[in-house]
Amino acid sequence: MGICLDAARAEKLIKERAEAFDAFRRLLAEYNGRYNLTAITEEREVYYKHFLDSAAGEPLFPAGARVLEVGSGAGFPSIPLMLVRPDLTFTLLESTGKKCAFLEVVKKTFSLPAEVLHVRAEDAGREEKYREKFDVCCARAVARLNTLLEYCLPFVKTGGLFLAYKGAGAEEEIKEAERAVALLGGGEVCSYPYSLPEGMGERTVVAVKKMRPTPQKYPRGRGKERSDPL
Repeated sequence: MGICLDAARAEKLIKERAEAFDAFRRLLAEYNGRYNLTAITEEREVYYKHFLDSAAGEPLFPAGARVLEVGSGAGFPSIPLMLVRPDLTFTLLESTGKKCAFLEVVKKTFSLPAEVLHVRAEDAGREEKYREKFDVCCARAVARLNTLLEYCLPFVKTGGLFLAYKGAGAEEEIKEAERAVALLGGGEVCSYPYSLPEGMGERTVVAVKKMRPTPQKYPRGRGKERSDPL
C-alpha cells in the first residue's frame, strides 16, 4: 500500500476536534485515579504518546471499515480514531471490567459507534458472531506480534487487515512472526514507521493482509498464544 504515516497529519485532525479531545483527556484523568488506566498522565505526554500516536495510523483504515480492537484498555487507538474518523465502527474487546466501564462512559459521552465487550480475545475469536467478520482488527501495546497474530487474525475477513501499533524495532518482531503469519492465513506484511514530535519516540504500524481463512484450531486458548507462540 502506497501510504506514508505522518504525525503532522494526525495533529491537524486532532486540532479539528480539539474540544472533544480535551474532554476525553479530562475523563481519562478523572477515571485513571479509580481504575489505573494508564501510567502516562502528564498532559503533554498524553497528547503525543496516546492521542497523536493513535491517530497517526488513521490512513491505513479503509473508509467505512468495521473494526475490532483487541485489548482496548483505556481506548487507544480506538477512541482517537473514532473521534477523527466517524465513518469507522468499532467493537472493543477488553478483559478487565473496570476498563470496560470506562470505555462505556466514553462511548456514551461522545455517542461513539462502538460496542464494548468484556471478554477475552481467545474466546471471542471462536464465536461465529465475531470470527472473520471484520474489515480490520487492531491492537496497541498488547503483546509481541507472533502472539497478537493468533489473537487477531481470526477476526479478520479474507482480504482484510490486521494493524499492530508498535514501537521502534518492529522489524525483529516481523521476522519472528513469519511462521505465525503463514499458519494463520496472513500474506503480505508491510511496516509503516513514523516519528512522534518533540522526541517523543519512534513508532511503527505493522499491517498484515489476510489472504485465506484462519484454521479452526486457532486461537488455541488456555494461554498458549503467550506461553507457546507460533
